[in-house]
Amino acid sequence: MAILATVAAAGLLLSGCSIQIKSEQDPSIPADTMLLAADKGTPMMERNFNPFAVNKRAASTYMYEPLTVINVLDGTQTMWLASAVDLPDAKTIDYTIRSGVTWSDGKPFTPADVVFTFDLIKKFPALDLKGAWQHIASIEVKGEHVIFHLKEADAPAADVISQTLMVPEHIWKNQEHPDTWRNPDPVGTGPYTLGNFSSQQYTMDKNESYWQADKVQVKHLVLPSATSELDIATKGFDWAYAFMSDVKGTWLSANPNNKYWFPPGGVISLMPNLTMKPFNDINVRRGIALALDKDKIADSATEGYLTAAGQTGLMLPNQEAELDTSIPDKGIIAQNTKAALAAFAASGYTQQGDKLVGRDGKQLAFSITTANGYSDWLRAVQEVRKELGALGIDVSIKQPQPPGYQQAIQNGDFQVAMGGMGGGIIFQNYNGLLNSAFATPIGKPTASNFQRYKSPSTDALLQEYKSSTDDAERLAISHRLQNVVYDELPVIGLYYGGLWGLYNDAKFTGWPDAKNPYAPPQTYDQTPLLVFTHLKLRKEGE
Repeated sequence: MAILATVAAAGLLLSGCSIQIKSEQDPSIPADTMLLAADKGTPMMERNFNPFAVNKRAASTYMYEPLTVINVLDGTQTMWLASAVDLPDAKTIDYTIRSGVTWSDGKPFTPADVVFTFDLIKKFPALDLKGAWQHIASIEVKGEHVIFHLKEADAPAADVISQTLMVPEHIWKNQEHPDTWRNPDPVGTGPYTLGNFSSQQYTMDKNESYWQADKVQVKHLVLPSATSELDIATKGFDWAYAFMSDVKGTWLSANPNNKYWFPPGGVISLMPNLTMKPFNDINVRRGIALALDKDKIADSATEGYLTAAGQTGLMLPNQEAELDTSIPDKGIIAQNTKAALAAFAASGYTQQGDKLVGRDGKQLAFSITTANGYSDWLRAVQEVRKELGALGIDVSIKQPQPPGYQQAIQNGDFQVAMGGMGGGIIFQNYNGLLNSAFATPIGKPTASNFQRYKSPSTDALLQEYKSSTDDAERLAISHRLQNVVYDELPVIGLYYGGLWGLYNDAKFTGWPDAKNPYAPPQTYDQTPLLVFTHLKLRKEGE
């Protein structure tokens, strides 16, 4: 299908110092076709649809599917290529593989494809993006069942294993170097197949043999390479994932059918390096937490789109059912200057003139590391510096480029850094934040727990969680982990980081929103599968 994405009636009308943006949908794009800002060229698009490649085209995950799809907003799981998941014990995961599914070339999808996929990512570890083989001891097939035997009691491993994308054995078995193969002509089980491809855009067509074809009403997708904020605001996109300044004055005012939903996707936090003084002192961490006005930081960082976050690591209200209600104010630590100064005093810091000075007579001073170009983080750090400066703390800001930032936090080369905690999958979030196994020595990289928190009692709690398949028992352990984060402040929660969903409902209805949060509004990873199977064509006259 050949479709050209063009601009129709999109203009910038200057009026004094303001810019009025108008956008209309391109009339040459049919009613059943979505213009989607999900990908972009660098500067031109490369034809790479290897679903395991870091630099894959975004729509790869519209063609390759996992065993289950997990809503990262609340952790709820939808059966997908697996029709059922059973945990007979904490060391065994039994997937019932869905029957009647075919690859887009017509060949059947079978349990053998599942085993092949996992054998493939074991043989080529770079393909194991979720780290599934950190948990798996062996795999066996019994009829329609694929049974994973785990290395230890590790029930939460199901959430990791379930998200691995399945590939067809009959195609991938012939690839000598699947870790570098670009898979230019992808064959998947998903709702779309590749249409036309150029360096400027590509198109996707509905997979008419898709096992949920009756749920997919968007028949074609157009993904241009030009998806800047200005492009998104002016070119009539149906769906985009992008932070947009003044979303009401730009996106909403550009078209009456434009809508947005910016739900929280995690808690943006200060990560103190717990191997360094004075951050190994709980009173210093508590003093910082009490000194900060999280509401003001949230407003500054997100332009008022999102709110202050609590100190539990949970995303509220989405994960309200998980919250330990005995924690005050749902975990929000309100600004309390008097209490902050008392906490600092417990560690020997007192105000002398306009400085907060320690027992050694030196002013409390430290740097906060953030990634260059992360404008919301920078605004947050600037507000933190201002508020701590009012107490007499000298805060400086380091802004390495994103690769340098990643290297710094992985190696522990920072005093305090911006980062995050929380998300939809409870155990993975607390395990990544608190597990001592990730607390590598300074200079040795780690994938999680960048602040290097260590606690044998917390490790024991995490192990209890891994060993349990009982929901009530898991909830009780989750409450105890929430209290660890609240009481010990291994990181200091500031505000919710947003998922920046922009959409237009002129042609399609059924978008996820605050009233129906069945999926995040993001255009990447696996959850767009939930969106594509929910959207409906708007009927004439609606």
